[in-house]
Amino acid sequence: MIQSSELILNPDGSVYHLNLKPEHIAHDIIFVGDQNRVEKITQFFDSVEFSTQKREFKTQTGYFKGKKMTVMSTGIGPDNIDIVMNELDALVNIDLATRKPKENLTKLNIVRIGTSGSLQAGIPCDSMVMSKYGLGLDNMLRSYLIEDISEKAMEDAFIAQTNWDLRKGRPYVITCSETLEKRLESDKIFKGFTGTAGGFYGPQGRVLRLEIQDPGLNAKMDSFEFEGIKMTNLEMETGAIYGLGKLLGHECLSLNAIIANRASGTFSEDPYKAVDALIAYALDKLAE
Repeated sequence: MIQSSELILNPDGSVYHLNLKPEHIAHDIIFVGDQNRVEKITQFFDSVEFSTQKREFKTQTGYFKGKKMTVMSTGIGPDNIDIVMNELDALVNIDLATRKPKENLTKLNIVRIGTSGSLQAGIPCDSMVMSKYGLGLDNMLRSYLIEDISEKAMEDAFIAQTNWDLRKGRPYVITCSETLEKRLESDKIFKGFTGTAGGFYGPQGRVLRLEIQDPGLNAKMDSFEFEGIKMTNLEMETGAIYGLGKLLGHECLSLNAIIANRASGTFSEDPYKAVDALIAYALDKLAE
């Protein structure tokens, strides 16, 4: 039995941070970072049957073209993903009454719809990126046993090509769900490595008033390549989602609307239009 200090439930029996019970979620789930983006997606639903919010975690479940879906805001960063992925898995794979893992496990389909900045001049603003690999620059996932799911050769290549300082922790590489990749791919979407940083400023090479450990890191990541695959973009969730998804047995895929190009220093003239286009694309693919 999982102790109450480890799996914390609210007085109504819902999981602690998400404020959800098993009946509140669908098996097809869309992640967004911003809580205000939840309704930007569910406004296209035929109906919304459930809605709740606790802290930055807002959840709505309803139907799009007759298919049940859940949209959830995760907030920012790998630490929030640790909460969301573990509590979502508990909802479907742990009996909350007995506090025991179920014998027959449920697999969730999780698609992240986010915004990001491109690292390549050839991936312009307003384009769409599918994360073939999540390349984690954070250390959160290293709290788990990931050796059997990570791509060591790619990790070694990244460390060597960028002269990565291992005092910051060993980067990890996790693949996306092949099932969801095939379901949502098209010739309009760029694919590659998506870097997941543990912060927005220094960890992503931004300099305001503080000097950073490696001012040249972004340029090194721009040129990183493994077997013809390049770094496409940098954000703060994908690697963590892919890693925990693989460990827990869920299908995960990350899609990003590119609203900035770090290589050219440009920003989308209409980032909301770019995000709306990605939302419409993802919803139609998931409803097929």
